[in-house]
Amino acid sequence: MSVREDAKWSLVVPTSMGVRITPENRAPVHTADRFFLQATSAETNVASVLSHLGEPTLVLTAFVKGSPISALIKSDLRSRNMSYEGPDLDQGDAWGLRHQFNIADSGFGGRAPRVWNDRSGEVGRELSVDQFDLDRLFGEEGVKVLHLSGLIGALSPSTSKFCVELAKAARQHGTLVAMDLNYRATFWKGREEELSAAFDEIAKNCDILYGNEEDFQLCLGIEGPEAGGDSIDEKIEEFKKMIGRIKERYPDAHWIGTSLREVKSANAHEWGILLWNDGEFYLAPLRHIDVMDRIGGGDGSVGGVLYGIIKGWNVEQCAQFGWATGALAATSLYDYGAPADEKQVWDLWKGNARVQR
Repeated sequence: MSVREDAKWSLVVPTSMGVRITPENRAPVHTADRFFLQATSAETNVASVLSHLGEPTLVLTAFVKGSPISALIKSDLRSRNMSYEGPDLDQGDAWGLRHQFNIADSGFGGRAPRVWNDRSGEVGRELSVDQFDLDRLFGEEGVKVLHLSGLIGALSPSTSKFCVELAKAARQHGTLVAMDLNYRATFWKGREEELSAAFDEIAKNCDILYGNEEDFQLCLGIEGPEAGGDSIDEKIEEFKKMIGRIKERYPDAHWIGTSLREVKSANAHEWGILLWNDGEFYLAPLRHIDVMDRIGGGDGSVGGVLYGIIKGWNVEQCAQFGWATGALAATSLYDYGAPADEKQVWDLWKGNARVQR
């Protein structure tokens, strides 16, 4: 498995963009009267790690023509060093297309974070391959890694087909294909058979698969460690067996990873990562991290791992960097990590929080 050295784009992500509103001062939503607004999507959370470290990234998405929210999203992507392309679709009437709203509080102490998705009429549900020139993108320009997630993959029948066809086109042109499964019960309800088939087809075309034990079980039917009981540290061998079953089912996968998390409180987690590459495991064991906001931590880890793969690092370096970029995302009220440079990430991994002058 090798990365295309002549590629214009290091990372391409298809996504449906929206905005997230979060109460200030970690307040719960139902009592808050002041909110912080940001542009958001899981896939651009991943891409943010690479774009801030100087890697050229491209976002494939759809926008609502003339919408001020669309203008905000485009400005935000540019500010994060991301290019984008995709159609501007007419809103229609007041009940037509729009960008989704994600309403979430960060929680505090024993009060868990809560997230409410408001996605009716979401413009990203309309994404399809006929809106993009895949031969130009993957053939003429070239892409090192195409990254998909289960959120865009399960958003609508159209986006499921979109992701399957993107994965196949990428693979035909020598692009590495990655997927973070990101299972969401609300997306899958009533569509289990349809989405199981689509996710299986995507996974068959993946070089890199990522998710937690629930993701692999519910998206792909892969048996994982039993819920409850022993701590994660005591289940590591079961996680390794799960990865073995994933490799057996999807023999073309060369990288398989899972984030490990134990929640002590809303702002104190134990954070780890288990990563496998062509027969070699590396475990970044659970360590304490302080959490400003947990949303996007898993995406941050995936971004760090993909950055390492693109750089040609070994499994140990990729896992350590992915652990640290996930932990970095948790230090911010934004739901993505924005590393200043590689050193900042490695300092986090090493536990060096001394002031830099």
